[in-house]
Amino acid sequence: MNFRASYLTSILLLTLFLSACSTAPIQKPEPKETIVNQSEDVASEARFSQNLSELLAQVAQNQKIPLATLESSFSDAKTIPSIRKLVLPPSSTFKKNWVAYRKRFIEPVRLKAGNSFWEQNRAYLSQIEQESGVPAELIVAIIGIETIYGRQTGNFRVKDVLSTLAFSYPDTPNKLSREQLFKDQLRELILLCWAEAGGNLPAKNTNKEVNPSRFNACLNQNSSYAGAIGLPQFMPSSIRSFAVDGDGDGYIDLKQSPKDAIASVANFMKKHGWQPGMPIYFPIPESGINAAKALADGEPQLKYSVEELITKGILIKAQGDLQAGGVAPQSKALIVDLPYPDKDGNDQVRYVVGLNNFLTIVQYNRSYFYAQSVAEFAEALGYKNQSVVPVTPIKSSTKEVKPKKTSNKKKLKQT
Repeated sequence: MNFRASYLTSILLLTLFLSACSTAPIQKPEPKETIVNQSEDVASEARFSQNLSELLAQVAQNQKIPLATLESSFSDAKTIPSIRKLVLPPSSTFKKNWVAYRKRFIEPVRLKAGNSFWEQNRAYLSQIEQESGVPAELIVAIIGIETIYGRQTGNFRVKDVLSTLAFSYPDTPNKLSREQLFKDQLRELILLCWAEAGGNLPAKNTNKEVNPSRFNACLNQNSSYAGAIGLPQFMPSSIRSFAVDGDGDGYIDLKQSPKDAIASVANFMKKHGWQPGMPIYFPIPESGINAAKALADGEPQLKYSVEELITKGILIKAQGDLQAGGVAPQSKALIVDLPYPDKDGNDQVRYVVGLNNFLTIVQYNRSYFYAQSVAEFAEALGYKNQSVVPVTPIKSSTKEVKPKKTSNKKKLKQT
């Protein structure tokens, strides 16, 4: 199966065109060097085609999907060099910058769009909040940060993205694990699209008619450079596991249906342990910064109880939820570090205490920066980062036990 010939030809033509448009002098490479590069490209493309063919054969056999259908649908699959660059890890000189990250996402354009999206979907957001326990502000914040409510959903074909990252991942220390992840996502995409086209999984009848146009449209839909799809940017496996038909039309459409996107985000958060009515994080007083610094290890695990953090001075009892809210002393938490350089280039870190709901947001996107931005975006939309769980007052024993009727003599003894 030759996936590559037309692609290589178009790349060559594009290169010649760009060279012709360049105002800089054209320096012709040495013939020997050109031949070596061409040979490497051809070998790389051959490996890509072979590996993709093997995966399609496995899926066809395991899921009883006609191999000819898969081969036809992937006959124009291609690697995308720019994606290989986008997934490269940052350079050793790169400094994480929480301040710049926050500024990129919590800004007037997104907030204005967020309020508009909320107003347009207010009734449904309220309904989903009641059903799932996930605050409307949080759902709106996630969709806003992910795609500005559908404005930025990516412009790569998803099958090309996942094929590139599955079989042509750049040489990095985690190359093998990342390739395996994207191979799995490519399989998930095929199963997702086959089901959307009307096929059974695994198909009991290989002659069952499916809609080939719908199958190909699903494989060719746009995604991010990592293969995430739609308003909430779900990976194929997340679509299959957590996406919900919110508008009740019998079809999950995360690209065009705000209700499907809203319900799917809420379902994802709920399934990943969102605790209704509980805060996301606590700020740390200045007096507790040094103690927090000693415990910050970057591991997304709830290691410490709130009671421990109070004892260490990282949290103070006067904080509302610890004194009169629903956060119990045994509730688990973690220390979140948010590094940034100050105006002089010196390393600084902001610390907060992340609770269970913070870690739930991390499951959506494995980044402390992301989770804290979602929390603060939600706050900017009006979310109260505090417990709404009613507090049950501790009653004294004298109030809890009603005295029985007694004689005057017994009453005197009680007094």
